[in-house]
Amino acid sequence: MTKSTDNPAEPFKKALAEATKTMADDPELTVSYSVDPPGVTAETMRLPQVSRRMTREEVLIARGTADAFALRHRYHDIRVANKYAPTGQMARDLYEAMETARCEAVGARDMPGTLGNIDAKIGAEAERKGYGQIRAASDAPLAQAAGYLVRHLATGRPMPGGAANVMELWRPFIEQQAGGTLENLDEALADQAAFARFARQIIRDLGYGDQLGDDPDMEDESEGEEDATEEDQDNPDSQEGDDESEQSDGSPEQSQDDQDDASQAQASMDEMADTEEGDEAELPEGEAPLDPPPSAPHSDADPNYAVYTTDFDEEIKAEDLADPAELERLRAYLDQQLDPLKGAVGRLANKLQRRLQAQQNRSWEFDLEEGTLDAGRLARIVANPTTPLSFKIEKDTEFRDTCVTLLIDNSGSMRGRPISIAAICADVLARTLERCQVKVEILGFTTRAWKGGQARERWLTEGRPQQPGRLNDLRHIIYKSADAPWRRARANLGLMMKEGLLKENIDGEALEWAHRRMVVRPEARKILMVISDGAPVDDSTLSVNPANYLEKHLRDVIAMVERRRTVELIAIGIGHDVTRYYGRAVTITDVEQLAGAMTEQLAGLFDANPRARARLMGIRRAS
Repeated sequence: MTKSTDNPAEPFKKALAEATKTMADDPELTVSYSVDPPGVTAETMRLPQVSRRMTREEVLIARGTADAFALRHRYHDIRVANKYAPTGQMARDLYEAMETARCEAVGARDMPGTLGNIDAKIGAEAERKGYGQIRAASDAPLAQAAGYLVRHLATGRPMPGGAANVMELWRPFIEQQAGGTLENLDEALADQAAFARFARQIIRDLGYGDQLGDDPDMEDESEGEEDATEEDQDNPDSQEGDDESEQSDGSPEQSQDDQDDASQAQASMDEMADTEEGDEAELPEGEAPLDPPPSAPHSDADPNYAVYTTDFDEEIKAEDLADPAELERLRAYLDQQLDPLKGAVGRLANKLQRRLQAQQNRSWEFDLEEGTLDAGRLARIVANPTTPLSFKIEKDTEFRDTCVTLLIDNSGSMRGRPISIAAICADVLARTLERCQVKVEILGFTTRAWKGGQARERWLTEGRPQQPGRLNDLRHIIYKSADAPWRRARANLGLMMKEGLLKENIDGEALEWAHRRMVVRPEARKILMVISDGAPVDDSTLSVNPANYLEKHLRDVIAMVERRRTVELIAIGIGHDVTRYYGRAVTITDVEQLAGAMTEQLAGLFDANPRARARLMGIRRAS
């Protein structure tokens, strides 16, 4: 039996986990390693995966991430943070970035060794996000720059690589607007509440005071006054006695002065109210006093994911990409491809159908006073005529209505045998599942052009702005909607055989699109199966963005889908290992295995035995 200790990275991971718990001052903390994006909650911490090779970069990033999370866990009080947290998005981003910098700076005073590790983490993140290539402050994130500057001033340590570039782009502006407040940094650093007030003042200095919301300290004072008022109301006798005592002890001159002061204060409040009403009256009709809210992000999974333009993207039905005659011709060609596989694919489809229908088996209730006569109980009546007749009623077992979406990679690398097999399997599965009253949707994703299309042309015309984000025209194809009967959509799958259709693949946005379509479906259970042959690739986008730009977004979308758990996500990789992206995935080396892999995966999801289902989902590579 192979032991986990055979992995040379295991001792390092165990040691790092223990050190992290000690640094976080929480021995009950659960520390795990995953290819998913790192994260931390009140009880668990997810660190970047460390492979068997244990490269220097992996080790440094794992250590830096662990140190950063542990220091925040130790020095960050969520109740204080929530009390002072701003309401606006930009103000909240600034507040969070500065609080993170505070935790790291405070921890560095007690544990100086964390500085180098966290520097490595910050440098890797800045490189991944392309901060080193930014040339204008308007293209750099202000919140990150403010956090970097606070950390730099608190520790006296230069920021690494691209992080220094972002900080220096915004530094003149931040110091010009908030230089006086920054001088008080050292005084507020150790006290989270004092630092929260300090951070709110920085946000106000930078021009985002309208996003701060109400002052929490003022609310506390108001609550104290209300409590005192309630106590006075509860004791009216003591209140009257105090009033009488004050009136008898005070001189007539003092009473008159108090009345004059009260009158003057009331007059000042009236003047302020008049001024505020005048200011509101001067606002143009229909104009709001606050800035308009920022535009919605292009991705729910990653708000920082950018798209240069969506003007040329299209979501289109398959029948709109070819005329009926061409679709019939392409469908006939697909049927020719299907002939040699009919036997094997048919047997697998029958197996899947039997598995699904087994979940719908009917059961009976016996020994009832009415219903269908139970012939199996007649022998008792023959033996003893006084025995009453026995009846039974047939009842259906609970079987949740289900919708399955097949999301097929329509990229150029799928050309030939892979796309033919994918289309054939989609055909057979759709027919099989429909016979079992399971709704099926078939979607495809590619781009409208090679090398960027009209989006890239616009980018070139507008002077090649830095970090444009996704730079191609998407094409998302609906081969069969979930509510369409199979007979009407049968010819559409032939479109996959069309020459020139298959181009680039931007998997993250396609997966998010398919997920959005599924979550609005009324079915109780939703299953999304992705069929792809590798990582997302779009030369136009990757040539002007970080090399892992599309891959990171795909990971973020997968993490979002799996975290929300509204949709069950599985994936099949053709010739490439997709298990590094998807938690539940199988990789096949021969496209002929695709039909078997698809049916086995779906059959496993419908298995009534949860242990059998778990075993199947644990198999990561097809035999």
